[in-house]
Amino acid sequence: MATCLLLPIPLKPRNPNPSLSPNSPKSHQCRASTITCSTTTTTPEPLLAKRNLLSLISDEDRGIKTQKNPTKRSQIVEAIDAMAVLGSDTVTTGDSLSGTWRLLWTTEKEQLFIIEKAHLFGTQAGDVLQVIDVEKRALNNVITFPPHGVFFVRSNIEIASPQRVNFRFTSAVLRGENWEFPLPPFGQGWFESVYLDEEIRVVKDIRGDYLVVDRAPYSWKE
Repeated sequence: MATCLLLPIPLKPRNPNPSLSPNSPKSHQCRASTITCSTTTTTPEPLLAKRNLLSLISDEDRGIKTQKNPTKRSQIVEAIDAMAVLGSDTVTTGDSLSGTWRLLWTTEKEQLFIIEKAHLFGTQAGDVLQVIDVEKRALNNVITFPPHGVFFVRSNIEIASPQRVNFRFTSAVLRGENWEFPLPPFGQGWFESVYLDEEIRVVKDIRGDYLVVDRAPYSWKE
């Protein structure tokens, strides 16, 4: 918002009549006023809410620390609810849903267990991904174990509403550098992307869990 003030700038007095004092009121003239403006900006509400959420989860180790801190969890869930209000009238199941999404924070115990306990199996969890292709009606949930390991679950999806996606697991694979171990499918459910923009997506699912992801700087392929 810009606030402007009109300020008259006095001219140097001209004194064509020497008999008049330079300080005489008649000798005082003004030229055209100048405009001085001060500008203040306000940050849009969606950006403030987004910054707040990302700040809250930034040091939570993808949700591992949050499990032992109910106060912090409540703050994050409150921030997620605020994002859901901002995204309530948007469609989040279109083409913009497609992509490789990287986990920033979650309450999903199974994923957090694997992330936290991977060292017990002589490895370490890397990026945790959700890879979605709306056109092909496909979803892969992926946990990477650099440099070569990966566990992923394939799913079929269908669009149920402007924000809800139904999914059904079809198969799972545990893969190493030179080997692969297939696993049977084991479930179905739904998730809602309650907020989505060009950078992040905020999700609630059938079990009441929460997920915050960003767009990975790469595309994951099987």
